[in-house]
Amino acid sequence: MKEFIFLFTIIILLNASVPSQSINGFEVKSLIAYTSSSITSLPVLNGGNKLVIEFDVQGDFIPNMNIVFRFCDYGWIPTDNLFLIDQQYGTAYFLDFEELPITLVDDARYHHKSIYPDERDQVKFPFAGKWRFYLTDTQDTSIVYATGKFFVIQNKVNLGVKLKRDELEDKSYWPVELAKSFNVTTDFFLPNEFYPSFVDRVEIIENQNIYNPIAVDRTTNTLFRFYKWDANRSFTFTARDIPAGNEFRQVDLRDNIFFSSKDVRAQRDGLEYSRFFLNPLNDDLNGGKIFSNFKDEYSTYLNVTFSIRPPEEILNNIFLVGAFNNWKLSLDYKMKKADGVYSITIPLKRGIYDYQYVVADVIDNEIVNPNWILLEGNTWLNSKEYDIFIYYNEQDKGGYERIIGYKRITQ
Repeated sequence: MKEFIFLFTIIILLNASVPSQSINGFEVKSLIAYTSSSITSLPVLNGGNKLVIEFDVQGDFIPNMNIVFRFCDYGWIPTDNLFLIDQQYGTAYFLDFEELPITLVDDARYHHKSIYPDERDQVKFPFAGKWRFYLTDTQDTSIVYATGKFFVIQNKVNLGVKLKRDELEDKSYWPVELAKSFNVTTDFFLPNEFYPSFVDRVEIIENQNIYNPIAVDRTTNTLFRFYKWDANRSFTFTARDIPAGNEFRQVDLRDNIFFSSKDVRAQRDGLEYSRFFLNPLNDDLNGGKIFSNFKDEYSTYLNVTFSIRPPEEILNNIFLVGAFNNWKLSLDYKMKKADGVYSITIPLKRGIYDYQYVVADVIDNEIVNPNWILLEGNTWLNSKEYDIFIYYNEQDKGGYERIIGYKRITQ
C-alpha cells in the first residue's frame, strides 16, 4: 500500500495531455486509449467491448513497464478506499513491445498494444465509474511515465435522451449566432434496486471534451439547467445551454509525399483564419484522432506548425487544443504572437487529428474565461457525439460514485 500512496502523490505532475517528457531514460509518445468497438470515440466499456491501449516509447533499450489501473471517485481522483483497490486484478505486468521501423529511430523505437480485460486474466474492472491507468516502471511504481482515463458502465437504467435546437434568451446576443445552442434532455425511471435520494447528477461529455463536462445535478435550477423529480422514481435532467459550435478543424499528416520534410505546416495554405461566419465544409472525427499504422515505415513524427491570423479586435491569448492533447486547455499550448499571427509548433505522429483554437485570458498563470466559439463559429449545421452518464451515490463498500446509466447519441 505504501508504494500506491507514493505513486499517486506524484501523478499530478504527469498527464497524457501535456507534451511528453523523458523520465528515467524513457519517453512515452502518442498514447491512446480506445475501445474495440470504436477507435475514435470516448473510451467507454459496456461489457460488450474491451479497452485498447497503445503507445510508442523512445529509449535506448526495451523498457520494463506495467500498467496500473485505479478506480476513481469524483474529479478523477484515485480512490483510497481499500474495498475498491483490487491488488489482485489491478495491474498488467511486464508489457510486451515491438520494434518500430528503422525510419522512426530518432523519435521512437518501441511500440506497445494491449487489450483489457486480457486473455491472461490479469486485469478486471469490477466497479462502474471513472477509471485511470498509469504506465509505470516494473520495479518501482513511483516512476510514472504517462496516464490515461476511461469509463466502465453497468447500464442498469434505461435512458431516454432527446436532443433539439435551442436558443439562449437571457440577454440580447450579437451576432445572433452566439445565441444558438443545443438542448439535451435526459429522462429515466429508477429501478427498485436503487434509492431515489442517492441519484446525484447527469454528466454530458461532448465530442470527448472530458475536461469540460456539462453537469446537471439535483441542486441545479437555472433558466438553462434544471431537473425534475416526481417524488417517486421518475427523473428528468435538462441542459439547454450547450453551444452549437462547429465542426472541428483537421490536420491530416498521412500524405508522406506532400508532408515529406520533418518540419511542416498543419494546413497546405499555411495560414488559418476565423471561421465564425462559415458553415462546416467537412465532417470531423467528433474529437477523435487516428494514427498511421505503427508498422508503416512512413509513420514518423513531424514538427507541425499551426498558425492563425485572427480578426484585429481579438486581443486575448489564443490556445491550440485538440485530440493530440485530449482537449485540455494548457499553458504548454499557448500560441506566440508575431505581426498579428499566432503560431505554435508541436511534434505529432503521422495521422489525422481534430483540433481548434480557443481564445482566453491568463491570470496568475491560470487560463480563465475561455471562449471556444469566437474563432470557430456557432452553427446548428454540424454533427456532434454526446456521451451521457447518470451518477449515483452508492452506499455499498464504504461508498463511492457509481455510473448506473449511460447512452451515446450522435446529432
